[in-house]
Amino acid sequence: MSSYTQSIQALMNELARLPGIGNRSAERIAFHLLKQSPEEAMKLADAIRDVKTRIRHCSNCFNLTEQDPCSICASPTRDQSVVCVVEQPKDLLALESTGLYNGVYHVLLGRIAPLEESHPQDLTIDALAKRLEAGTIREVIMGTNPTVDGDGTALYIQNLIASRFGQIQVTRLARGLPAGSNIEYANKSILADAIAGRQKM
Repeated sequence: MSSYTQSIQALMNELARLPGIGNRSAERIAFHLLKQSPEEAMKLADAIRDVKTRIRHCSNCFNLTEQDPCSICASPTRDQSVVCVVEQPKDLLALESTGLYNGVYHVLLGRIAPLEESHPQDLTIDALAKRLEAGTIREVIMGTNPTVDGDGTALYIQNLIASRFGQIQVTRLARGLPAGSNIEYANKSILADAIAGRQKM
């Protein structure tokens, strides 16, 4: 039976649900927060509230943003005719960190993974098709992760574009990215090579 008060135990339970946080870590974090002043501890609560109330998906590219459209979509200096398709906002941030890509993005918010019951209709593929229908996009870069599911997702989108938007060039990031890896974990030089060496699909 736990000897912690109900509120401390509830805090520890919630912290332990976070990825990478076990029961011991949750206990340490809970007691760290208890040692802080109310003002300092509430900064964490305020930050969590702000993220949940102010952050939303860009209506154009589905990146996380506080303004709609996001700053990348709204930028007059970005090449709006080149779209890099990525699985998650974290992948977008990783590619942006290279400073070498000046196009825009489309975030799928997942990948096609039948074993995980993730299907094309669960992603933002329909929204991507609507963007392509506008006729202003000349190249789509497939920036999905070099995994079985990522490659399958890229092939699905490639086939969609070929059947409906044949004039649009489809390229993919060069295989400087190791097969089976995730874009968010690749270093800047590998990502830079992948962007610069993208290939036709």
